[in-house]
Amino acid sequence: MRHGRAHYQGIQDPTGTSGIADDEPVFVLRSKDRLAPAAIEHWAQLAEDNGAPQRAEQARAWAEEMRHWQGRNYTQYPPDPDAD
Repeated sequence: MRHGRAHYQGIQDPTGTSGIADDEPVFVLRSKDRLAPAAIEHWAQLAEDNGAPQRAEQARAWAEEMRHWQGRNYTQYPPDPDAD
């Protein structure tokens, strides 16, 4: 699994059961990224439009979890998306 950001290389599948190839690019959205919930909701709409309503529902629920996390952990959003 290949990540776009070098410091995410530690996020791997230790069991090798995910079906993600070693050279497959992966994009990670973290809750600390203030844009992540909106990006996931956009993806969910695309999924729904393409015949995957259950995946869309799961993604929307995850986006809501991220918003709750943001509310508990930030009194003010970081200045930049996914600010370190």
